[in-house]
Amino acid sequence: MDEADESRANEPLVLAVPKGRILKELRPVLDSVGIEPEAAFDDPNSRALRFATNRPEVEIVRVRSFDVATFVAFGAAHLGVAGNDVLMEFDYPEIYAPVDLGIGYCRLAVAEPESLSAGDDPSRWSHIRIATKYPNITRRHFARRGVQAECIKLNGAMELAPNMGLCRRIVDLVSTGGTLKANGLVEIETLAEVTSRLIVNRTALKTRPEQMGQWIERFAEASRAA
Repeated sequence: MDEADESRANEPLVLAVPKGRILKELRPVLDSVGIEPEAAFDDPNSRALRFATNRPEVEIVRVRSFDVATFVAFGAAHLGVAGNDVLMEFDYPEIYAPVDLGIGYCRLAVAEPESLSAGDDPSRWSHIRIATKYPNITRRHFARRGVQAECIKLNGAMELAPNMGLCRRIVDLVSTGGTLKANGLVEIETLAEVTSRLIVNRTALKTRPEQMGQWIERFAEASRAA
């Protein structure tokens, strides 16, 4: 190992975690694996994005859910927590996802206005225009059955698209379905069931196998105990 490799091996491991809903479910998992972030991590008024922990060898960065995979894929973070929706959308070969944490349950679904669904027959579609945060997953899904999906990329407020005339259908994450219902939409098809996974950078796993392996096993034990 040269000096540069040795220096990198001695750097703290960086764990990337997602902001928002999943983080609330992840917090007890962090306790279970023995990672206690500094106080600012749980302070709703804190603007910090990088945090020390009770373990000198581990730091945490808090980023948008879609960005977790990018941080891990490009080696800025060694480990992360991401939904398999994000993993399917980006399909980074640099990422290995060894543990399903069993949190963040939801589904990726097609939805359309209730008034349209009554007479709609998805088996007869040949071309659809659809708004989604997941254009790659959506195109692949419909291509498998010979449907051309014209995807309009949106990052939020997906439910507005049919009501504003942007398109007639959306693909989005659905948990309770309450937001769809409030906007006059109904689910008509499920693309994938979604849970959050522990992800690791493959290069880091090769260069720091013992350290990375220990954390993978800790998270695996926590998921089995849940």
